[in-house]
Amino acid sequence: MKVIRLLFILTLLSSFSHAQSNKLKLNLDDTGKTYVKASLRMQLWARYFDTNPGTTINNEIANNVFDVSLRRVRMGISAQLTPKLYAYSLFGGNNLNSKTEKDFQFGMLDLYAEYEFAKEFSLGFGESGWEGLNRWNVRSSATLMSLDAPLFSLLTVNKNDDVARSLGIWAKGQVHKFDYILSLKNPSQFGVTATEGKVDYAINKPRKRISGYVKYEFLDNESNKSAYSGGAGTYMGTKNILNLGAGFMNQPKMTSQLVNGVEKYYNFKNWAVDVFYDAPLNKEKGTAITTYLGYNHNDFGPNYVRNVGANDITSGGTSFNGSGNDFPMMGTGNTTFFQLGYVLARGKKSYQLQPNIAIQYSDFDALDDKMIVYDLGVNCFFKGHDNKLTLSYQNRPVFQNINNQLKVDERKGMAVLQYQITIN
Repeated sequence: MKVIRLLFILTLLSSFSHAQSNKLKLNLDDTGKTYVKASLRMQLWARYFDTNPGTTINNEIANNVFDVSLRRVRMGISAQLTPKLYAYSLFGGNNLNSKTEKDFQFGMLDLYAEYEFAKEFSLGFGESGWEGLNRWNVRSSATLMSLDAPLFSLLTVNKNDDVARSLGIWAKGQVHKFDYILSLKNPSQFGVTATEGKVDYAINKPRKRISGYVKYEFLDNESNKSAYSGGAGTYMGTKNILNLGAGFMNQPKMTSQLVNGVEKYYNFKNWAVDVFYDAPLNKEKGTAITTYLGYNHNDFGPNYVRNVGANDITSGGTSFNGSGNDFPMMGTGNTTFFQLGYVLARGKKSYQLQPNIAIQYSDFDALDDKMIVYDLGVNCFFKGHDNKLTLSYQNRPVFQNINNQLKVDERKGMAVLQYQITIN
């Protein structure tokens, strides 16, 4: 019923639109410089994957899974209330599947306001995804090149944040070719009881998390209007982008463990550097290239590692990975992430294809083998990102404790067909 009500609101908003054919936009003045705008988006998944050893569904062994799910649903409402004052809200939910269907949560994700003193300096506060470290911390899931975001970059997702969002205050701006974000966030109150020899989130007064990211834009500038307007996964050659970026993220005493019965706390310390390139190759044919390379150093405390599987519906599991499609996604150590995509010539077709590849290469302190995940995919753009079909295959390692060493025992695969549609 919540989704139906939201669709009704969008329909009403679109009926009041003027001078903006087929757009969910209502101008507040004759110039269009102040406005209220809405958008609606969903990502549908049909997938098949081989599960990790010992995986169960309702206590029954499940060696593989085929399912249909709603990966994301989003409704955004933004308002340029005055030439200087901007407000943004985003509602939605993730992972409506056979496990969550009856209690699926559709709620507020972002709600904040920003005041732009000048192009070089804006100040905002509220609940948002504005945060530093690397390109993927301020990015839109609507414009991804690979099937999904590189989730390893959402380091504390759904632990001491809310779907990678937190309450806080931030400053951002563009100074010539430099684009920056500096954020101070309130992590959520979350933790687990400290145990001997295992680092996890501490039960204490959460310290403030500070983060920042600056990039130098050699060619075209990207938008920094909202946390999701820039940071595209691919522009499909509609822009000419070459960015070099660097960032950090720190939070004191975020994790802890017992050492000889005494609780010891660890600071959360991270830094990253990356480069992003997106450019047309032949404008007449519509060909374009997109590539990204980033290096991340993450420190949660000694030997911390966390297994995560996107949109997982399973339980159980007898391997180190856990159940379903989980794998060691983030932890203390170093991660290199690479993406490459190529938009094929348009020709006389009404669509365009973009084959792409993504590789996560992680050297986690807790693991004795490298953690390497491959994603191979192809996007079929009917109307850019607003109407696209994606076919993707992911290959992940399964770690087992072999002679007291955490090593790769086998590899498993997952194939996903995704359809994304956006109304804006």
